Amino acid sequence: MHETRFPRPATSFRTARRWLGGAVACFGLLLLIFEGIDLAQSKSPLGAALTGGSIAALATALGTVPVLLSHQFSQRAYDSMLGFGAGVMLAASSFSLVIPALAAAKSQGAGPWGSGAIVGGGLLLGALALLLIDRLVPHEHFVKGLEGPESRALKRVWLFVLAIVLHNLPEGLAIGVAFAGTDPVGATALTTGIAIQDAPEGLVVALALRSVGYGRGTSVGLGVMSGLVEPIAAVFGAAVIGLTAGLLPWGLAMAAGAMLFVISHEIIPESHRKGHEAYATGGLMLGFVLMMVLDTALG
Repeated sequence: MHETRFPRPATSFRTARRWLGGAVACFGLLLLIFEGIDLAQSKSPLGAALTGGSIAALATALGTVPVLLSHQFSQRAYDSMLGFGAGVMLAASSFSLVIPALAAAKSQGAGPWGSGAIVGGGLLLGALALLLIDRLVPHEHFVKGLEGPESRALKRVWLFVLAIVLHNLPEGLAIGVAFAGTDPVGATALTTGIAIQDAPEGLVVALALRSVGYGRGTSVGLGVMSGLVEPIAAVFGAAVIGLTAGLLPWGLAMAAGAMLFVISHEIIPESHRKGHEAYATGGLMLGFVLMMVLDTALG
């Protein structure tokens, strides 16, 4: 006699919860984008920052689509995409943050040595801030494993999410600080470059979550959610710089320092740990050149 089998309630509930989480994340992303469009029409720095951050978040979300469609990528391609993202971020730090920071310091009356001291101090402060957060917040990298104080109360998936948030935070801050400055074209170039590297980054996040055992819906949902920190950080960065123009060179330099910390501390080590250093380096060079050309063409 044929026995009808019904799905276990616990399994069905977990599946529904995962898809619901992904739907909520997508809805939140769309809401941020529409709100950003409304604010951008007022031509305020906060509106432009929110729009730029939302574009970056959307690019991250679009990058997760291949995982939703069950596409598979080799470890070599994965490491190459990590390297590409590092190259884009490295060029963005140099051409869209450090150089404008030096120019902003000089425009405020600082001499060559004073401008260099301000920007150098900002770079170190930005890196130090990320280092402190990295030490104080428990999180887990996909390759390097657990960092920060152990937290047994947090599930492993949330440790991954916290690591992703720490990675995206400097990018959002950089967008906000750039739009709070006096060079909207440069801010647009920076946003475009970050969005370009956010698409493969979203894919990498979703693939990494799949590789450690999470379902397709959970991986895609968390990949989408990982980008939502960028518009929030962008608005925060623009709001802080909006308090006084004197903070602009410091803000640009600190955002660059935070991004350089992420590149050296997280992205490059993770892209080199599986023996594909040449491909990761090739991706870095390609990303750097692409962002350099983009910044030159738009600037």
